[in-house]
Parts: sequence; C-alpha cells; structure tokens
Amino acid sequence: MTALRLLIAAVIAFAFYLIGAKAGRGRYKQIRRNAKKAWNDPTVKKARRSTKKLAHKNANKLTKAVQR
Repeated sequence: MTALRLLIAAVIAFAFYLIGAKAGRGRYKQIRRNAKKAWNDPTVKKARRSTKKLAHKNANKLTKAVQR
C-alpha cells in the first residue's frame, strides 16, 4: 500500500512539474524522446527479451511446484 501511495505522489508531482514549468512541454518532449531512444536501444531490447524468457521459465517452474 505504501508503494502505491508513493507512486501516486510521484505521478502527481510529475504532472504539476509539467503544468508549472516554463518549458514544460519542451522538457516533456525531450524526456519522451530520450526515453524512446533508450527503450529502442539494441542492448535494452536484448535485456528485455532475456528477462521475459527468464520470467516465463520461472513462472512455469513455479506453476509446476504449486501443482504438486
């Protein structure tokens, strides 16, 4: 529950930053552009793919363990 409150507070703070900042829209576009670059970076894509495989593998193991 505390994490949810922290997340809500962070979202509200970010929203007020965007609304209140002089260069709010420009800064938002800059952050968004950089986030897209990072998300689409080949190294990050590879890490996402391997993490997804690992999560599926461990989920399958956990499912089998719970069913026993």
